[in-house]
Amino acid sequence: MKKKLKVLALFDAIRPTTLDQDLSKELKTEDWKTEANVLEALQSLGCAAEHLAIFDDTGLIREKMRPFQPDLIFNLADQFKNNRAFDQNIVSFLELQDVPFTGCGSTGLTLCKHKGISKKILSYHRIRVPDFTVIPRGKRIARPRRLAFPILVKPLKEEASLGIAQASFVESDDQFRERVAFVHEKYDQDVIAEEYIEGRELYVSILGNHRLQVFPIREMVFQEVPPDEPKIATYKAKWDEEYRKRWGLRNKFAQQLDEAVRRQVEQTCKKIYRLLAIDGYARLDLRLTPANEIVFIEANPNPILAQDEDFAQSALKAELAYPQLIQRIMQLGMTAVRD
Repeated sequence: MKKKLKVLALFDAIRPTTLDQDLSKELKTEDWKTEANVLEALQSLGCAAEHLAIFDDTGLIREKMRPFQPDLIFNLADQFKNNRAFDQNIVSFLELQDVPFTGCGSTGLTLCKHKGISKKILSYHRIRVPDFTVIPRGKRIARPRRLAFPILVKPLKEEASLGIAQASFVESDDQFRERVAFVHEKYDQDVIAEEYIEGRELYVSILGNHRLQVFPIREMVFQEVPPDEPKIATYKAKWDEEYRKRWGLRNKFAQQLDEAVRRQVEQTCKKIYRLLAIDGYARLDLRLTPANEIVFIEANPNPILAQDEDFAQSALKAELAYPQLIQRIMQLGMTAVRD
């Protein structure tokens, strides 16, 4: 009889946890839909799966692993002590455990998390990025003359558009200074300020370590936003359903995309994926200008894996059903070289 693969699904929590904490209530909520979807897929694949949520104690991972002895850790932990900048630190810890795990390694996470570093690397390799500057906390807030308005002001290391609002779009030095100071104080983070790129908001999902598969391209459309207003993927634009309905915001598969442009997007994204040392799976966010120029915005290794989100929807469009997607991600984790 074929041995069941023993999988430890690793989650993050927003408060301290215990080793065998009952998470049944959490797993029925919207905030935990990714974790619930993955556990259901693991069950359908016949895995012997257990789960663990951590907040501020990686020692719980070792305590859990000792009796369970998993063959693989399915890593869904993307923050530590409620700080998303520490996702690479969790993965660095996993790399020391000599047990395979899913998703991106610590090098890729580190390069992608720091939006300034990732843009410098790609700019060096002649991939277009917005003009930008990084403004550390505690430094004088000043806009470089070369950085022209309009400008988007963002937290340097946040994900899921946290800290991005309509007020992030600034058109004067007063607005610039005010928003930078706000992000420094509110999010206790350095700031990246970059030129606003007019164009289509594209999301490109990629799966693989060495051989890469690019899934069908998704797009956020701004149906009810007036033509003269900025089209920004703010936090509300992504996660507030009432706001999305009001402004006609929808995520759908990109239409009327010229075939040559589509191929160029795919090749550019594969290059970005490799240059930023990403493995496992990722979603890349781009802007496509009216002149069909591809502009890199940011890379998201280990994107949200919920069944109804962009990554899984793109995989499904490529005829990779959800359980099979989870299986592919596990296979990539089992064969990844971590050094």
